[in-house]
Amino acid sequence: MTDESWHLPDEQLRRYGERTLAPPVLWSVEAHLVACVPCRDRLAADQPELVRAGWERLDAELDAPVPGAVERLLIRAGVAGHTARLLAATPVLRLSWLAAVVSTLALTALLAAVSPPVVFLAVAPLLPVCGVALSFGPRVDPTYEIAVVAPTHMFRLLLLRCAAVLSVTTALSAVASLAVPHVGLAALGWFLPALTLTLLSLTLTARLGPVLAAASVGAGWLAVLVATHAAVFVPAGQLASAIAAVLAAIVLVRVRQAFDTPRRSW
Repeated sequence: MTDESWHLPDEQLRRYGERTLAPPVLWSVEAHLVACVPCRDRLAADQPELVRAGWERLDAELDAPVPGAVERLLIRAGVAGHTARLLAATPVLRLSWLAAVVSTLALTALLAAVSPPVVFLAVAPLLPVCGVALSFGPRVDPTYEIAVVAPTHMFRLLLLRCAAVLSVTTALSAVASLAVPHVGLAALGWFLPALTLTLLSLTLTARLGPVLAAASVGAGWLAVLVATHAAVFVPAGQLASAIAAVLAAIVLVRVRQAFDTPRRSW
């Protein structure tokens, strides 16, 4: 069928263009078209819509973005494709941020192993706060303009990225807690403060923007530690953290509409 001295009949070309040919005739015609320029020219002249549609499909395939490793992993985990793309664009999921988190946790865990664990317990809750601050806003997020025009609420995008940051930092902090086994369950005292600080940071973000909100929450956290002599890590302090987290979540829900009209100062 690839002999150029033989050409496809008009009827076969017409049926090929109409997509009514069935195998094995279809396969034979396609094999001939690959090798026969005159038949391809006849097909282009007789079926211009078919050729144009083929080029459009090829252009779309070539221009389609290639999913990265994080996006492919999220899709395999069952996350919807559009949601996986929004999460994969989170700046703090990049290797540089993860390396910084791991280095910080390793250093604080080492200090906790040879000294009181308060340094580790004080630093671990600040990591998700910093992560959220670096995940959203025009000054820190290279995909911010795309996110603004995306058909999704800004509050939902912020929560998605916050969930990604919390998941990563919580997992890494939990692993780092294993480096201080002599502390016992007290090594997990960072979890509730981390959740509380993150929710407080999100609540203030609607008014102050992500960076200033994170800085304010971080400064307030250090002030509380100094004023209470780190009593926040005892049972009463953990209970207070849980109550503060619930209150911050309630306020966050009430101010969620403010995220759809971001301030210029962001």
